[in-house]
Amino acid sequence: MADHAQHQAGAAEHGAHLNASLDLEAGRKLFARPCRFVHAAQSLDQLPPPAGPEIAFAGRSNVGKSSLLNALTGRRALARTSSAPGRTRQLNFFDLGGELTLVDMPGYGYARAAKALKADWQGLMFDYLRGRPSLQRVMLLMDARIEVKPVDEQAMALLDEAAVSFQLVLTKTDGLRPAALGARTREMLALARRHPAAFPHVQATSSETGAGIEALRAELAAIVPAA
Repeated sequence: MADHAQHQAGAAEHGAHLNASLDLEAGRKLFARPCRFVHAAQSLDQLPPPAGPEIAFAGRSNVGKSSLLNALTGRRALARTSSAPGRTRQLNFFDLGGELTLVDMPGYGYARAAKALKADWQGLMFDYLRGRPSLQRVMLLMDARIEVKPVDEQAMALLDEAAVSFQLVLTKTDGLRPAALGARTREMLALARRHPAAFPHVQATSSETGAGIEALRAELAAIVPAA
């Protein structure tokens, strides 16, 4: 009986490892496809017609959205990066080999942005989120080195209200020691459980070192039907 139980446990572990390997390969194949900028929208009437599944990337200004998109696609300058926060003021659409559209959303929480501009950003985000049937998930980025801000809570409440599935993704994790990163990840998991629209998994990444990039590619590939 003990040998049988050990055999079953070993088979389960092997199966899990095999599935993980297949997931990673699916992610690699998906993001090996050519990726190109195809559209920009500053208002709802400028949105392109839905063309297959979309995954959007959102987060505070300067959280590292552009760097993460560049790391995922293996392109150094696909999305424009800047040391000046608040530069992205529109929805930018990128076609990934005809299989998936990546959407770079305007950063939120930029302190120096005009109030009218902030209102425009929030309005555009909500209009896009609640009215886009092709949107599969929002990857909500959080700087691993910085505590959760009220604007982050507001963004999560907005996603809950729009009933859009979102997943927390930690960025810039190379700035933390392993123990601190583990604690931060657990904190984010607890935060996700408080939001009905949140996906119950947190992915830690570093665009600088590449940590977590392959795993995130695998997760994104799993969202895409028949990717």
